[in-house]
Amino acid sequence: MIKRPYWYQTAVFYELYVRAFADSNADGHGDLRGALTRLDYLADLGVNCIWLLPTFPSPLVDDGYDIADYYGVHPTYGALDDFKALIDAAHARGLRVIADLVLNHTSDQHPWFQASRRRQDPYSDYYVWSDSNETYSDARIIFLDTEPSNWTWDEARGQYFWHRFYRQQPDLNFDNPAVQEEMFKIARFWMDLGLDGFRADAVPYLFEREGTNCENLPETHAYLRRLRAMMEAEYPHAILLCEANQWPEDVRPYFGGDLADPTAPGDAFHMGFHFPVMPRLYMALRRGDRSPVVEIMQRTPAIPANCQWCTFLRNHDELTLEMVTEAERQWMWQQFAPEPRMRLNLGIRRRLAPLLGNDRRQIELLNSLLFTLPGSPIIYYGDEIGMGDDIWLHDRNGVRTPMQWDASRHAGFSEAETVYAPVISDAVYGYQRVNVAAQISNPTSLLRRMRQFIAAYKAEPALALGDLAFIDHPDRALLAFRRSHERTTLICLHNLSPRGVRIDLPTTHDLLADVTWAEGSMTLPPYGYRWLRVA
Repeated sequence: MIKRPYWYQTAVFYELYVRAFADSNADGHGDLRGALTRLDYLADLGVNCIWLLPTFPSPLVDDGYDIADYYGVHPTYGALDDFKALIDAAHARGLRVIADLVLNHTSDQHPWFQASRRRQDPYSDYYVWSDSNETYSDARIIFLDTEPSNWTWDEARGQYFWHRFYRQQPDLNFDNPAVQEEMFKIARFWMDLGLDGFRADAVPYLFEREGTNCENLPETHAYLRRLRAMMEAEYPHAILLCEANQWPEDVRPYFGGDLADPTAPGDAFHMGFHFPVMPRLYMALRRGDRSPVVEIMQRTPAIPANCQWCTFLRNHDELTLEMVTEAERQWMWQQFAPEPRMRLNLGIRRRLAPLLGNDRRQIELLNSLLFTLPGSPIIYYGDEIGMGDDIWLHDRNGVRTPMQWDASRHAGFSEAETVYAPVISDAVYGYQRVNVAAQISNPTSLLRRMRQFIAAYKAEPALALGDLAFIDHPDRALLAFRRSHERTTLICLHNLSPRGVRIDLPTTHDLLADVTWAEGSMTLPPYGYRWLRVA
């Protein structure tokens, strides 16, 4: 039996968008073979696990989350053999690979839906149909800026179909046992190819019940436990990562186990995203006040010993502001998205560096928090070099532009005449100055600093596994906490303000600077941070 720590509890994850990463055949689109050629870069960066965004056949209305075939690869990205080759090459370098498992919905172009709308067995009941668009009226509309309802009329069927996201993504009917078994078969298919697990998409919405908000229902949790049990029995190395944009206390049941007994092992998801902490990192930094982070972490319940949170600063979607108050949302928009084009749904469609005005100190500070607060950190491709965004591209495409490898044409991403999206080329974030090659050769670059963060994180188990205790300080701009594990105690200091902050400390060793600080008073510089091991 695998013993703690489990591999995923101490891992650093890298979110990789295949279309944007590397083009191997000069068609202007990234592909699986292209990603394979860049695996050495990821191994050198020091990450442990790659998370692949969807590569399934798809009309790409929602960039692959609208799946038309669960058992294939979109021809733009390659073929199943290419997918298997990427996994094998990653494993040869000590890298694990997980991918998206989209349980909740398919594309409306999926053969299941086309058969269902014609009432053809066995697919007639594969989706959620109704004669009325008033059913489940207590469920919120998630894509408020594009969808007026969770129901859309289908002329062929003569009924409404249910969708929690775009109307081109009809929800599957998990009350149908055949649908439940289909998802088991799909999971087995990809793990048989060597995949190390899944980031399960949109899991709170699997079941619907009248009189509820159709989120986090007991039936959903029961099904997910069955999925975990199958994986535990047949693929014990593989993990399930939960995408549930919910409050921490609502995410806790997704880990499973006995909620009344914190020592009981989890029997559902191995990992879960901590969505609410992410906007509060930006909020605390801009206010120069640690309170938002301290309050949400103190609100976060304990999770089973075989589980782990996942934390992130940015990803392929908008920076979600669902888990803040309306006043806080309006303030966040004013501070970080003053132009309407920077906003999307209830969030902000910007990358990390532009959100922080390309201030290197603040970029490093938030990354320091990413690696020192509880949870396995996830890096979004390109953020390790401070890539920019393009707010003039449609929807979320502005944060999904080609990876900037060097200063050559198309940033070294492709040799095609034109590429799927413009490479960032402005004066601040343009590929001519922001690229991997330039930062590898620069000993003071952001990329070099990120490598240092990752190496230090992997060398200190307390950062991944340690208990968290906040340190009280009269200056609220200082976010300081202890991480304690076995016989090691670390003190992590973060100055959220543009002025120096003083703190008294015992004798410590600086993990990043590799120097020892004698007992006494230390002044943390503006937006400064320290990772200190107590002597």
